[in-house]
Amino acid sequence: QVQLVESGGGLVQAGGSLRLSCAASGSIFNVATMDWYRQAPGKQRELVAYITRGGSTTYSDSVKGRFTISRDDAKNTVYLQMNNLKPEDTAVYYCKANTFRSYYWGQGTQVTVSS
Repeated sequence: QVQLVESGGGLVQAGGSLRLSCAASGSIFNVATMDWYRQAPGKQRELVAYITRGGSTTYSDSVKGRFTISRDDAKNTVYLQMNNLKPEDTAVYYCKANTFRSYYWGQGTQVTVSS
């Protein structure tokens, strides 16, 4: 079992920045990749970025160049640095841990970008 707790969401003006954190606990040695997803009202949950155990990163086209995913293994935490935020980035952001047998979701953190 892996437990995930997200934090760092809030209200920000367009063009601003936020940094989300996802603290992991439990059987984290089994985690292969860590993902950030988001879900806007009335829309499907979409993958924003992910990072592998080796540190490789991948981003969706909508956030490439603006968001950066990183990890601090000493703190068992994954971050999502979000710069130049746009109103269309408004969503609940979730982190997800993937092991070889299962996956686990955090509770989500709200990000609201005002125009």
